[in-house]
Amino acid sequence: GNLEDYEETVKKAKEAWKVWADIPAPKRGEIVRQIGDALRQKIKVLGSLVSLEMGKIFVEGVGEVQEYVDVCDHAVGLSRMIGGPVLPSERPGHALIEQWNPVGLVGVITAFNFPVAVYGWNSAIAMICGNACLWKGAPTTSLVSVAVTKIIAKVLEDNKLPGAICSLVCGGADIGTAMARDERMDLLSFTGSTKVGKQVAVMVQERFGRSLLELGGNNAIIVFEDADLNLVIPSALFAAVGTAGQRCTTARRLFLHESVHDEVVAKLAKAYAQVRIGDPWDPDTLYGPLHTKEAVKMFLNAVEQAKQQGGSVVCGGKVINRPGNYVEPTIVTGLPHNAPIVHTETFAPILYVMKFKEEEDVFAWNNEVKQGLSSSIFTKDLGRIFRWLGPKGSDCGIVNVNIPTNGAEIGGAFGGEKHTGGGRESGSDSWKLYMRRST
Repeated sequence: GNLEDYEETVKKAKEAWKVWADIPAPKRGEIVRQIGDALRQKIKVLGSLVSLEMGKIFVEGVGEVQEYVDVCDHAVGLSRMIGGPVLPSERPGHALIEQWNPVGLVGVITAFNFPVAVYGWNSAIAMICGNACLWKGAPTTSLVSVAVTKIIAKVLEDNKLPGAICSLVCGGADIGTAMARDERMDLLSFTGSTKVGKQVAVMVQERFGRSLLELGGNNAIIVFEDADLNLVIPSALFAAVGTAGQRCTTARRLFLHESVHDEVVAKLAKAYAQVRIGDPWDPDTLYGPLHTKEAVKMFLNAVEQAKQQGGSVVCGGKVINRPGNYVEPTIVTGLPHNAPIVHTETFAPILYVMKFKEEEDVFAWNNEVKQGLSSSIFTKDLGRIFRWLGPKGSDCGIVNVNIPTNGAEIGGAFGGEKHTGGGRESGSDSWKLYMRRST
């Protein structure tokens, strides 16, 4: 789409909103329920399309569509529950209430790595709140964006509602910039890199708009001396290698207590050697290609920097000689916790493994990076678990115990602190971000 297409689409979406806002919330929930059902019926073909365009393995593609379906279910219940309190008024004969109303038009800019789920988290909740949506998917996953939009539009039109309630403009940075600067965008939800997110935040703030930012992560797993290594090895492998290291919640740093360091590195390297690499459509494949040739260059550059800064490549580190953007899953040891490359989020399957002695130090190392998305510790010590969850523990939006960094449940608010942007999507009370409050 070009800027003329964008202009026409915004006008149509704004008109469609007038219809949608008048529909009672539980009835909006019923429409979202039907969208969930329509996605269920197409889950395998959509999963295949995600796999084809993005490169993640088929089961992950299907899992991503399933997330959208689950968020629709969550939103249906929510459509009968959103509300504000009636408060005691200090004035006799008066009522004091908090009323929540839709913001209007929600712009949703999503990233290549989750081309369906992230839109789903936003649109299902935004819709039951009474908003229209305008979506800009990643330029490299436009087929998925078109397919999902057509499914939604059919449900809306079958219910005699304008399809423009959920509009789509495919395009590049010009469309994204237009959305960020456009005062008609009542909320802009942006998922992507911290670098671009910073630019979006400034553009939206200049017009006193509202933004919801889901940006980078530089996530750590911390393994204490009492950890169950039978849990640690598969968890660290999945967290670092799943989706070929292209999740915002991918584990990029692994802190090992000095007493278990060598054993874990040896076992993990052995597990890495068994990762089944191949065509993402093949049911036996666990690990597919990177998304672009550019990502392959970034991978090689990061490996080179890690070596220059004193790291040793235990396994991986090279491009795989086969068609496509395939690189070896990589483990690097021997770097200090504050090495520049360790503090850089490279969207590729590179895991930096470091030693620690004391709990206080490693908690500080978890928190010293700019991003604050996801984190995890492996331990059986109850006191330590509660310290980790407490004010001096992890400063991330997602704090895990004895599970990988890249599990998120739709019932909880998803998002992170600091350079991750501070946004929250999906469950808990995230719906409030898509509404405005009147007292």
